[in-house]
Amino acid sequence: MKIVISSGHGKHVDGANGLIDEVTEARAVVPEIAKHLRSRGHEVIEFHDDSSTTQQQNLQTIVAFHNAQGAHELDISIHFNAYVPTAGGRGTEVLFVNHDIEDVAKRISAAIADCGLIDRGAHHRADLYFLNGTIAPALIVEICFVDAQADVDCYEDAFDAICLAIAECVEPAAPDRPPAAMLCTQGRVSWFGGPNDMGVAPDEGLAFLYDVGDKPILFLPRSPPGTSGLARRLNPSQHYIAMRWDYDVFPKEFLAGDVKAMVRAVKTGREFLAIPADWGPHLDTGRVADISPGLMDALGIITDDVIEVVFPA
Repeated sequence: MKIVISSGHGKHVDGANGLIDEVTEARAVVPEIAKHLRSRGHEVIEFHDDSSTTQQQNLQTIVAFHNAQGAHELDISIHFNAYVPTAGGRGTEVLFVNHDIEDVAKRISAAIADCGLIDRGAHHRADLYFLNGTIAPALIVEICFVDAQADVDCYEDAFDAICLAIAECVEPAAPDRPPAAMLCTQGRVSWFGGPNDMGVAPDEGLAFLYDVGDKPILFLPRSPPGTSGLARRLNPSQHYIAMRWDYDVFPKEFLAGDVKAMVRAVKTGREFLAIPADWGPHLDTGRVADISPGLMDALGIITDDVIEVVFPA
């Protein structure tokens, strides 16, 4: 999984202040989480805003950085809360807008709380710039309250455990899978989908995704001019795949769920996760799969190069 993680606020844009400072602590937490994620095999990109001087500029800079990192599966912003000074505890919470990762948000909040904080839970927020502006699903992790003595004591005592707990929870829970179902195959590949795919009609849909809301991460914010179908609205920078799925083995509802394929390029040895997006290619092409242009680029291959696919990954 490729993850982009940043600290909230910036060098010249203050966050919450109390017994500890939000900006300072967020910048300490991010690299620790990144370290643990990398040890689990994830690709992680970190960011701290050192240039912005206003809150609006800060938000725009952070979101722009996240969106500029190419196709990735998750955006995370680390923050700390503040309310009214207290000797007691107020706890931890995780904010989200994309319901696809609501379970991840709940697990992170609960895991941080297991380190000694109150679990405030996961909360849907549709009014936050970071959550609305990032292309990939995003989470804001509010570690604890900087003006709550019990919170700060726990955070300082359990710093390592908190960072590890977050890293261990970022992957979605494994979906229910059809019994003994596993696909391992190899063959030639091509690309499909997006505004430049003139091989599909402007109104052409997808085999088991019927609305942008079924899998928001896969689609552009708006339909390309002159089109109405989902196939041309696919975001070519995202990693997706079409195969000739056997619906008796992998039902459409399963393919539309939270499941991915591992795609490996034989020529380069590179491999990435890809989201099922459609059925295809036609048997007459002699190809085993169609993938997104962004995944083709990431794998370092061209049309008719050979890939290996393992599904579910």
